[in-house]
Amino acid sequence: MKRIFSHFILSLFIILTLNGCFFKSNSVEEWDIEPNGSTAFGLSPDGRFALLYSQEHQLVFWDLEKRQQLAELGPQDPQAHTINIIRISANSRYAVTATQTNFAVWDLGMVQADGLWSISDSVIRDIDIASNGQQVLLGLSNGKAIYVDLVNGRRIEFLAHREKVNTVALSPNGRYALTGGDDHTAYLWDTQNANIILTLEHEHRVNNVALQRQGTYAFTSDDGNDAFIWNLKTGEKQSHLKSFSRQLIFSSVRFANNGRFLLTGTPGSQVAIWNTTNGKKIDDFIAKPQKDARPPRAVVYDVALDKQQRIISATSAGIAEAWEFEE
Repeated sequence: MKRIFSHFILSLFIILTLNGCFFKSNSVEEWDIEPNGSTAFGLSPDGRFALLYSQEHQLVFWDLEKRQQLAELGPQDPQAHTINIIRISANSRYAVTATQTNFAVWDLGMVQADGLWSISDSVIRDIDIASNGQQVLLGLSNGKAIYVDLVNGRRIEFLAHREKVNTVALSPNGRYALTGGDDHTAYLWDTQNANIILTLEHEHRVNNVALQRQGTYAFTSDDGNDAFIWNLKTGEKQSHLKSFSRQLIFSSVRFANNGRFLLTGTPGSQVAIWNTTNGKKIDDFIAKPQKDARPPRAVVYDVALDKQQRIISATSAGIAEAWEFEE
């Protein structure tokens, strides 16, 4: 009987582990910014500043370190269309926000909008912004990736993708673009001439890409179970993320600590940190869901590493949390 019971306990432990049930759920700090939840939530790379959109309060700008709201920026456009994407630049000075049909650039230092632009022939699926706030990169449902210099009007249409462009990343200096789409392919390309530098192939639709700030690494993942870190100097795979989870579907990805770590968030509340060298998971957590949410989950919109070396998560519950991890 004891042997049967021991086998049962062991089997239960294995099942729970394989299903990702042993995540830590207690954060060390929490910011309940929007009790009614958010549709978009972006963090600065150092995890200090947060820009959040909700139907009730529109855009609000926060200093998480000081635990105070800095400004209410209001709606993005006169019709108050729902914002579903927020990206803060690598130097934390600018942000870009997007609905399905238009986007705005914000000067966070001056706490004001720098302009509003519309897309008439397609739906915006993703967007990113350079550190100077002047260049943006858009991924569209018509298969185009568009790079625009908002100051001089220079525009490049990247047409290599054969289907929807789901995800984009722009280097801080605006020179390089990484785009991924339904055609199972991610491309690293030059925004000066649209020349392809690397072609990164997947077996399924590519739904997430990220560029390391110094240009050493890139990340791509698909809606199957493949998530790769690429060495951009060699063009080869650096590592393949290793997890017991049945699927590796991410809603947010960011390189941190000069490319030493990869931070990820999922649509199912999971926050994780990975070793970029070998693809092994270092630690993982479960973000707090919105009160009375059914099912009790939250989409992790963004992740960052703060100066205290804590992981900061930002979710659809309108909550930011800080997590300590052990290597």
